[in-house]
This record gives sequence, C-alpha cells and structure tokens, in this order.
Amino acid sequence: MPTAAQPNLIYVFADQLRWQSVGLAGDDKAHTPRIDALAEEGVTFTNCVSGHPMCGPYRASLFTGKYSSSTGMVINELRMNPNHVGWGHVLHDGGYDTYYIGKWHLWANELGNHDDPKNSYTPPGPYRLGFDGYWASYGFHHTYWNQYYHENSPQQIVIPGYEPDGQTDLAIEKLRQANQADKPFTLFLSLGTPHDPWEEDGVPAEYYDLFREVDFQLPPNYKPDNDPHADAWARLSEEQRQQLTEWMRVYYAMTANLDWNMGRLLDAIDDMGLRENTIFVFTSDHGEMFGAQGRRAKNIFYEESVRVPFVLRYPGYVPVGSVSDACLNTPDIMPTLLSMMNLPIPAEVEGVDLSHCAYGQHGDEPQAAFLQGMGATAIFEDDHEWRALRSKQYTYAIYRVDGQELLFNNIADPYQMHNLIDDPAHQATVERFRQMLKERMAALNDTFEACTWYRDHWTQDRLILRTATLNTDEAAFGS
Repeated sequence: MPTAAQPNLIYVFADQLRWQSVGLAGDDKAHTPRIDALAEEGVTFTNCVSGHPMCGPYRASLFTGKYSSSTGMVINELRMNPNHVGWGHVLHDGGYDTYYIGKWHLWANELGNHDDPKNSYTPPGPYRLGFDGYWASYGFHHTYWNQYYHENSPQQIVIPGYEPDGQTDLAIEKLRQANQADKPFTLFLSLGTPHDPWEEDGVPAEYYDLFREVDFQLPPNYKPDNDPHADAWARLSEEQRQQLTEWMRVYYAMTANLDWNMGRLLDAIDDMGLRENTIFVFTSDHGEMFGAQGRRAKNIFYEESVRVPFVLRYPGYVPVGSVSDACLNTPDIMPTLLSMMNLPIPAEVEGVDLSHCAYGQHGDEPQAAFLQGMGATAIFEDDHEWRALRSKQYTYAIYRVDGQELLFNNIADPYQMHNLIDDPAHQATVERFRQMLKERMAALNDTFEACTWYRDHWTQDRLILRTATLNTDEAAFGS
C-alpha cells in the first residue's frame, strides 16, 4: 500500500471557474459549501493564476511545467507535440498508477468538428504525455447531457444524464479500484463545467432553481463597448450583452452542481479510508470576464480571467485552514506537487517548486507570475498578443500590436478600473516591472512573436512540430 513517502494525488479541475465566483473568495451569491469547507481542511493559494488563460495552453503548461513559448500551444485546437517529459511519465516511472478522466484538449488539429473521433480520440502512446494508465477522455465539447468519452478505441462511450455527475461517478468507481491495488495512484478529473454555453436547460433544474430569483448585476468594471484588443471570441454583441446576467445565473448553477459533485467525491475518499495519505487539489484552468473591461470569455490578463481557486489538502502535512499568498502560476503546479510526492522534477521544467508555501514554511517565492497571451482563441490571427506580470499587489501588462501598457494596483483597485501607467507616483514601479518582464522573457526565450509566427515556424496543419527544449523541427511524430 502507499506510504507517507508516496502519497496519492487526486487533482480536480473545473473549466472556466474563476476565483471571484466561489464562496471562499467572499462571493455571497455562490453556493459552494463543500469547496469552502475544503479550504478549512488545507491551504488556499489566494494568488493562484492561469499563466495562459485558455483551455489548451493551460493543460499543456500543467502537464509539462512549461510556458506556452516552450510548448507551442499558443491557441486552442492544436495537436500538442509529444516530445516533452510530462507529468504522467514521472508518475509511472515513480511507481504510480494513473487515471485520467475528462477533457484533454491537446489532440485535435482542426477548427471545429469536435465530435469526430479524429479530433476527440487521443490514441494510446506518446500524445497522452505519459498517462498510460486508465484513460476516459475526449478532446472537448461544451454541452453536458448524454455526452461521451473514449478509452482505448475511437468508440464513443456515452455517459447517460448530466456529464459532471457521470464523470464523478466514474472517478469514484476508479478510486475503489485504485484502493484495492498495492501501488500509489494519481487521478486527474477534468470537468467541463461551468464553461459556456449558459442556457437554463444546460444544467439540472434543481441547481438552476437555487438562483432563479437571485438578482445578478453587471460588474462594476463592465464596459458597454468591446475592448479593441479583443478577438472574436471575446467580443460581445448587443444581444449577448442583454443575456449577461442570465449567463451568470446558469454559471453559478453549474458551479453549485460542481460543488455537489465535489462533496460526493470527498465523502467517497473518506469512506475508502484514503483521506490521510492523499493530496487533494481543487482548482480551475482559467476564469470568465462576463462583460468586465468590455470582454467575455478569457484569454486576457485581467483578474476575472486569470485568477483561479486553488485549494490543497494533505492531512498532517499542510496546516489546516491556512492561506498562502504566493504567486502560484500554472507551470509551478507540476514541480510543486511532484516535490510533495517525493518524485523528481524534470530538468526541463520551467516552473518553480512552491511546496514550502503549501507547508507554511518560509522560502523563496516568485516576485510575480509571468502571464502570456499569444493570439486569438482558436485561430492564427495577429494583433491580440500580450504579456503580463502579476505580483501580490500589481498587474503590469503590455500589448504587442500598439505597445499599450497598463498597471493596476489590485489591492487598492480590485476591479482594475484605474490604469496607473502614467501616474508620476508609480513610475518606479512601472520601471521595475518593465525590467522584470524583459528579464523573464529573455530567460524563457520568449521573443514576443506575432501569433502567425508560431503557425509559420512551429506548426504544420495545426500540428505542433517543434518544442523549445528540442529546438528542432520534427520529421515524424512520436519519434
């Protein structure tokens, strides 16, 4: 059986759930009692951010510990290059069984046509990045009734009913199986909600009813005009603007259902006696703007998009009810958890080990999290690229197309409504962040290219042929 030197890991991540919309962040509209209670049993990283706040780029960074300028996953709906030392490789080499359930989003190489197995089915082999154990996954889809997954064939296995409920059932079933084995295990559960579309029939009625009479308002930083830097996915039509508060209602209903499933999963862990030797993480890949700053969706450096919940429980090791304000970025997650599992961190990993922050210990921390926006959401289109740094107090950002800079004091101005870039009192801060960004980009060989540069130099037919680590074009995949 697993020992204290080999804890199990259960990593649950929602899709598009922002920090601002859970109860532990102070949102009195949220119905998240189990997630909030989990925070009282472990540590909450209150400055966890999504280093590239989109589905595919996040997952590429999560499973490699690298930034998008090294994975080449600069937009969605690309096929990830398999020539990385992935998290799954380290786990299997360390004697762990692995279970992966849910959205993968690193295989398709076609815009749209999501349900065709050529886009939804990742075959066994290198493109699973080392997750060679149980596999119940799909590329992506964003409707949640009677949906499917693949195991080791293109056959679509249908989950009857509401997908997050069925995925949680499957996770509990596999935990029972793992608990009977004599090896430590890792289970990743990648849930699709609360990603749009947000329509009343997209969530079970009992959860929608929790919010039917709740008064949702546009955010204080709502703007009636679209952000000129926004791509087509981030722009809002007038009809969509009229729907924003109803979208919020469904979003919160989906989140309440997620919380219920979290409770079922946590109860099952206790019933199986797995609590004490299991690291449990709940988080999300990125957030959602809902009209803030004149934008919808994600793929931007504003708080609603990048800041996500991250709660970690490890009984006996992590102080209960504790908080870390360290700037935890997506590439840092893999090395941090590998360290806590006493497993080696691959030399090519670009994130940093922040396990001491989880343990409540003093140690070095990043001055700021480095954030990348490298193009439109799912097409190779220029003029949307940005880079940013987010410290415990400030967000500094710059756009490639016109050089516009922004500086926000997130503590004094949590809705980021006052750009301080030209404020004489903040010029020393501006210069410090400019220099910090220059150094960080140089260290990662991030040359702030246009989006189409990656199309022309890194990809062929939306297949990523190159990695920054190898720095060569690959003649064949899986080599």
